[in-house]
Amino acid sequence: MLLPYYNPDCLEAGCDEAGRGCLAGAVFASAVILPHGFVCEEINDSKQLSEKQRVELRLLIEKEASAWAIGIVFPAEIDKINILNASFLAMHRALDQLTVQPRHLLIDGNRFKPYKEIPYTTIVKGDGKYLSIAAASILAKTYRDEYMMRLHEEFPSYDWKNNKGYPTKNHRKAIKEFGTTPYHRMSFTLLPENRQLSIPDL
Repeated sequence: MLLPYYNPDCLEAGCDEAGRGCLAGAVFASAVILPHGFVCEEINDSKQLSEKQRVELRLLIEKEASAWAIGIVFPAEIDKINILNASFLAMHRALDQLTVQPRHLLIDGNRFKPYKEIPYTTIVKGDGKYLSIAAASILAKTYRDEYMMRLHEEFPSYDWKNNKGYPTKNHRKAIKEFGTTPYHRMSFTLLPENRQLSIPDL
């Protein structure tokens, strides 16, 4: 079971992102403030859950959270500022939209760009340790997956409904055959030499 708080005396927002390692599509982030006393044993790192579990838990989180929000940074912005800064910006955009002001931020990972003057703590693999970060990971993942499904309808050749923009063999094969789309991150190495045949499917 994940820990409910990092600091129980301080209103916390958990933050996480989805899509950082993708070749195509935006990076999404979520910020979630859970109410004191909230407990849910099913909530976990989104990567440890099935698609069905994530969708069901998203509904629960949106209903029970004191506040939640999604931030998005699109491919053209990613190419301008790099993916690390884009991940921070997506989190900042999510925090901008919260209807409740947190007094402390829990950030999944080991780096963060300060947001306003709110204290923060970075936690490696925090989505598997703290409830609010795990909740944020579920929202970021599910909203981004829905976005990639919409992009798939526009460009079905890239199999985004299955790979969600990640560098699978099928995705890179499609890039080689059909070229890039407006949704590809042109600052990324889309077809690395001598590696493309060893990329496993997700």
